[in-house]
Amino acid sequence: MIRTLDQLTAADLRSLIAGFRDAMRAHQEAINRLNVYPVPDGDTGTNMALTVESVLAELDGVADDLGAVCTAISHGSLMGARGNSGVILSQILRGLSEVFRGREQGIGPEDVARALESASAGAYGAVMRPVEGTILTVVRESSVGARTAADAGASLLEVAVAARDAGAAALAATPDLLPVLREAGVVDAGGSGFVLLLDVLLHVVDGRAVPDPPEGEGTTIDPAFSERMEHAHAAGGHDVSSLRYEVMYFLEAPDETIPAFKDVWATIGDSIVVVGGDGIWNCHIHTDDIGAAIEAAIEIGRPTKIRVTDLLEEVEEERWVREAESGPTEPERTHEPVTTAVVAVSTGDGIRRIFYSLGVQGIVTGGQTMNPSTAQLLEAVEAAPADSVVILPNNKNIIPVAEQVDAHTDKAVFVVPTRGVAEGFASLLAYDPEAEGVDNAKAMAEAADNVVAGEVTQAVRDSSCDLGPIVEGDYLGLCRDGIRAVAPTLALACEQLLDELVTDAHELVTIIEGEGSSAAVTRHVEVWLQENRPDIGTEIHHGGQPLYPYLFGIE
Repeated sequence: MIRTLDQLTAADLRSLIAGFRDAMRAHQEAINRLNVYPVPDGDTGTNMALTVESVLAELDGVADDLGAVCTAISHGSLMGARGNSGVILSQILRGLSEVFRGREQGIGPEDVARALESASAGAYGAVMRPVEGTILTVVRESSVGARTAADAGASLLEVAVAARDAGAAALAATPDLLPVLREAGVVDAGGSGFVLLLDVLLHVVDGRAVPDPPEGEGTTIDPAFSERMEHAHAAGGHDVSSLRYEVMYFLEAPDETIPAFKDVWATIGDSIVVVGGDGIWNCHIHTDDIGAAIEAAIEIGRPTKIRVTDLLEEVEEERWVREAESGPTEPERTHEPVTTAVVAVSTGDGIRRIFYSLGVQGIVTGGQTMNPSTAQLLEAVEAAPADSVVILPNNKNIIPVAEQVDAHTDKAVFVVPTRGVAEGFASLLAYDPEAEGVDNAKAMAEAADNVVAGEVTQAVRDSSCDLGPIVEGDYLGLCRDGIRAVAPTLALACEQLLDELVTDAHELVTIIEGEGSSAAVTRHVEVWLQENRPDIGTEIHHGGQPLYPYLFGIE
């Protein structure tokens, strides 16, 4: 029998964070599908989930002492915040922790009301230009509901219910406040994540079930809105946001310098969120001037863990993943039971076909910016016709996500840390469906390590590298060691990259064509290899991957 709590303890807060992590993972993709503001890049659910994962990791090993638990929640959320939504969520969790800290006799209804007010104030304070109809509105209205109930002498459960009801009502009204949500036919993604936190709070207080991920109308972006965005993108526009890059870093700087720092940032971008204190700050901005965004930090302190994301590339890959998931489904594949099955992450229709032809039993859609969740990989693992499953992430960002799967299934799961499609293909040459999982994983990892992988993409801004200046529109040849070729044409970039990577010790070059490739360039690459590496064979496949016209696997 579940008992309704009158007060929350340190252990209850730990349960709240763990439950919120589980709920965010379950709802992650549903929340991603709501994401249109400030950029329709489909990552709000992912960023919020990763932020909570960091908080839970910080709690690992911390004793059930309220002060220690609140400190861990506050520090873990600051240091682990991902993206705009994650940074705002971190400030909400820090606001809650600030009030709960020191309440060793128990957290009661008045404390919850004050904590939500603190969370709302912290979230608004972190954003330079608060926009209504977002998570900010939802957390504020939930705090108003909690305050009204607490002032009327309500119990802990009644305050939690009032907060949740007010937050849900505010979430439903977000399209009335933010036109882009109304046009897309969705509610705010970040606000949805916050309401989920209140759902988990109710679960902790009286055991009620956390809602399942929603389905149906209002859970995905209206197709007409998506089509309009794609037309705008094709015409050179910047979709919902007019700024191209997301810049994030930690800043070590005196607290008194931060107001002036924010003023500088206000002149070069939007979606500005700066949170922290005591000399360490988590900073987030959307801007067209990456250099100025970083230089502002250097003038007052030391930026670390700098991360720059091209939002247009992220939106483009989100489009590709959305089309892959909603497009015509492939004929259902039936697989005979095997000793060891393989699940691979794929980035194109052609690549999917190749993986299937090499014996893969399960495919999960994903790529460089649209990383699949642990839940998606787990679903594919559970569906695989074997008790042992090897996962091929095929991207370095997906490796740590794949490594979480084993803890959530009774099957034996092995991750071969492939960092690209070429490594994934090569690993499968050593795959034996009737061998044990541990033996397959070892052999496949060795096969992947023997491949030299290269890729060609296009520069989206002026920059520089060890080879010299990079002009927007140049083609870049990349490998594990970084940029190895810079050229004004796609054919020349391919030629320069292969000249760097292919030696007389190699036997085969696999060419994988993606979006932006052409028959003429492919033929140019073939002829160059024949003339300059005559003893090396070539194989050509059409992968259809976005962003990278050519991928090369060299064995």
